[in-house]
Amino acid sequence: MLNWSMRKELLEHPVFAMAATQFERTADFLGLTEAVRERCKWPKRLITVTVPIQRDDGRTEVFFGYRVQHHLSRGPVKGGLRYHPEVDLGEVAALAMWMNWKCALANLPYGGAKGGIACDPRTMSTGELERLTRRFTMEIMPFIGENIDVMAPDMGTNEQTMAWVLDTYSTHAGYLVPGIVTGKPLKLQGSYGRVQATGHGVAFLISSALHKLDLPSEGSSVIIQGFGNVGFHAAKTIHNYGMRVIGISDVTGAIWNEHGLDIPALAQHAAATGGVTGFPESTPVDPEEMLTRKCDILIPAALGGVITAENAGLLQCRLLAEAANGPTTPDADAIIEARGDIFVIPDILCNSGGVVVSYFEWVQNLQRFQWSEQDVLAKLETLLQRSFESMLLFAKNHRIPHRLAALAIGIKEVADVKEQRGLFP
Repeated sequence: MLNWSMRKELLEHPVFAMAATQFERTADFLGLTEAVRERCKWPKRLITVTVPIQRDDGRTEVFFGYRVQHHLSRGPVKGGLRYHPEVDLGEVAALAMWMNWKCALANLPYGGAKGGIACDPRTMSTGELERLTRRFTMEIMPFIGENIDVMAPDMGTNEQTMAWVLDTYSTHAGYLVPGIVTGKPLKLQGSYGRVQATGHGVAFLISSALHKLDLPSEGSSVIIQGFGNVGFHAAKTIHNYGMRVIGISDVTGAIWNEHGLDIPALAQHAAATGGVTGFPESTPVDPEEMLTRKCDILIPAALGGVITAENAGLLQCRLLAEAANGPTTPDADAIIEARGDIFVIPDILCNSGGVVVSYFEWVQNLQRFQWSEQDVLAKLETLLQRSFESMLLFAKNHRIPHRLAALAIGIKEVADVKEQRGLFP
């Protein structure tokens, strides 16, 4: 068990404190015993390693890398690997906790994990990134494996990063181990549908929610914060459904068109210029103010903590689809719940398409068999619909908000398994 110093350090981190607050509220609702609560809350392993590499100019620089494995009670842990200057242990631990409940809600045989290296990949060459990835893989080698911990791409990493992890691990093993990572290239036994999985899932769940609300998809107005992988694929699928994306933002700024943005053309513009700003047939708007403009659907698809106590009362959306991890703070949650006029698709359900298709990729690797994109997306939609209906039914039966219902299903699944397995002396 973690010592008190480590517990204090984690609880003082704002992102972990947010995840812990959500957990405690749910544990109170479920009536978990103190023993089970303690075992469910704290991560099994918090791994910190130094990652020294030689830079292209000959200098040796040491980076700090992290991997947190929340629980292995239900199977190997699953979670992304991110490269970002602000990566730290508290953030990684919170994301691992959320991933744990996300996998349990979807009934995937996984625990939650997350990893990261504190670096700025935008300032590093391909060679430096390769050396960083391979050295990090070697440092955590004793703690990963296709039946222990399976990594995937995240912020600042991609399928090439996963290829380097796969090659490093497989070279050490002496044979190809495709199941060591997911989100890898198709030629290395990756899965069709993995790249668009999270964004496609967001759009699919929005369509299902609109049906529940008896609202039409055609012509519905959408605002999206973020135009990375998730935001782009959500926007693309939503656009194909006939919805109007009227506002969108990224790191360069935010743009607006009341009649709807041309998403395929915007994607080309962003690829050519590095961002959405300056797109023809749009006007620039303030990114924060955009979140509170009137729309049918609001999709935070980038940063955590963007829906706060300051702006929650100003939201003018009918549906809040949380494509990002932890976009709504607990204080904002209380305001939204009190309002009662916003249908929330919580993050652990809304953005679970990525881990679902990662699971499909892992299964294909174990079987040495590859499914078609049509099969993958059809299976994804079936599983998401099942989780969505389970959350709605639980929320209705217990008269509780959607987030609490989703967390309760996931946390209870983990708690039940821990009680059934018992505590090894």
